[in-house]
Amino acid sequence: MTDEEKDRDRALKVQVSEELQRRSVEYHDRYRYAHIDTDERIWHYIFDVIHHPKLHNLYELLKIRRFFKLLDKWQWNAKLVKKKIKLYEALRFSGTSGRTRYKLTNVQVFQFASLFGFARTDGRRLTRIAYIFVPRKFSKTTFAAFLAVDDLLFGDNNAEAYVGANSYDQAQKCFNEVRAIMFDLDPRQKHFRINRESIKFKDVGRDSLAQCLTANANTKDGLFASLAILDEYAQARNTASSNGADLKNVLTTSMGPRKNPLTVIITTASDVLDGPCYDEIEGAKRVLRGEIENDMMFADLFMPDVDDEESDPVTWAKVQPHLGITVQPDYYEIEYQNAQMSADAMLAFRTKLLNIFAENEQKSWISAKLAKSVAIPMQIESITGRPDAMVAIDLSESDDFSAVSFGIYNPDLKNFQFHTAYFFPEGALSGHPNERMYRIWAEKGYLHLTDGDVIDYRAIVEYVLWLNKFIRILCIGYDQWKSQEVVNMLAASGADKVLTPVKQTYGNFTAPVESFEHGVKTGRIAINDNPINYFCFGNAVLDVDKLENCKPIKRKQSMKIDGVITKLMCMRLFIDYER
Repeated sequence: MTDEEKDRDRALKVQVSEELQRRSVEYHDRYRYAHIDTDERIWHYIFDVIHHPKLHNLYELLKIRRFFKLLDKWQWNAKLVKKKIKLYEALRFSGTSGRTRYKLTNVQVFQFASLFGFARTDGRRLTRIAYIFVPRKFSKTTFAAFLAVDDLLFGDNNAEAYVGANSYDQAQKCFNEVRAIMFDLDPRQKHFRINRESIKFKDVGRDSLAQCLTANANTKDGLFASLAILDEYAQARNTASSNGADLKNVLTTSMGPRKNPLTVIITTASDVLDGPCYDEIEGAKRVLRGEIENDMMFADLFMPDVDDEESDPVTWAKVQPHLGITVQPDYYEIEYQNAQMSADAMLAFRTKLLNIFAENEQKSWISAKLAKSVAIPMQIESITGRPDAMVAIDLSESDDFSAVSFGIYNPDLKNFQFHTAYFFPEGALSGHPNERMYRIWAEKGYLHLTDGDVIDYRAIVEYVLWLNKFIRILCIGYDQWKSQEVVNMLAASGADKVLTPVKQTYGNFTAPVESFEHGVKTGRIAINDNPINYFCFGNAVLDVDKLENCKPIKRKQSMKIDGVITKLMCMRLFIDYER
């Protein structure tokens, strides 16, 4: 996204927010028939967006403005909206406690209203194509299954509802929910023939069907689709042998004679930036911005705004309106912590939970060779004058090594020296994937072994207290997420005034990353001569978020970069310290 596009979106959000708030009383009174009188949940959703624009993205606001513009141009069918809502809430869907009925959420009711509420002058439904672009765990499967069942039961007499996806597993997951609903309605199959990949009416006078399709299905000739549901369309790729939109095109081009055809794209973002979905979502944005006119399209796009931080809970709630409903309240917090463990995990967090089209663009940062070139022998016992220092701790979660770094700044030479010690539980060595390497490090004194099968935090606390004999510790930095036990022990030992949490966010690491890299390349930073340091730097790649903040993360989940993180935490403490 260019700077000009970012500025455009910022300005547009301010403009549409002010417009919606200025006209909110008019919207309430003039269009009451379309929200309060149809279903109060529509009103609740609309006015929550209008009055809390910071909690909703630009395209939610534009969607609301467009809703009222469409009401000025087209007829409103409140009766049909109520009918669809009633049907959904009468059906049973799969859930964590078995099959059960669900009440639609406010945002879902608004989606139903937008799909079914607008009608042309001849009574036909206005909406012909819909993009439901939402993160995982938004109830996409139940929404898609309902649409298929609704078309099968109440569509044309010869309705053909197709549930399609790029892979058989994807398509089958959604279609299995359709089958389960139909088994609920007709357990003895008196009226429907329910098979693995198709459901057909048996009754005379009605010839409707629902069917599961995949992008690589051998034959799609002879289709006459009334409803096409494309699940996880963002995974579709354009290749030399095929167009990722082939299945969608086959289905939509078969709809010509239908009076009320509907194509619904229900998807989460992916790392496929050269596929059809990315371009179509960009087109939907242009419609919402008013650059293209297409009243037959409905788009509900949940994603961060241009200045939203990936680590901010406000961003998570903005992206996932079902947070605390279909998603546990702490789910995003846990997944964000896990995402920082590797490049692949962070890509999955961005695409599947933040709903951003993204690719792996990590690059090597400070190589093992470069790290080794700035290493010097450091003996802690040889430190004189008890210089000021910063200490940082990164603790292992179970049976791998933990790191403790301290940094000293020499104002006369204007350089930094960083020393890192590593700890590992001796009982966890046997059978560990890196057992041989860890044993060699331990034998040579590079790795401190602690008693037991898991890391003994007392050893780390004792080490920090021992360091305080040779350096004057100004701050002890720690990760709030996983350091509480050590923090309590250090506080009890008299270090409570210097304990300082260090946020593990990209924004908090950007300045330390830039300063550390500059210091290494200009010879103003030295590290202690320990092969584990080189190992950690060699495992680290620099990852950049959507705001161009950066932080080193692991190339792979199994790799270790603890010593890199603790050095940067020390640098962060130096940057923030006020004398």
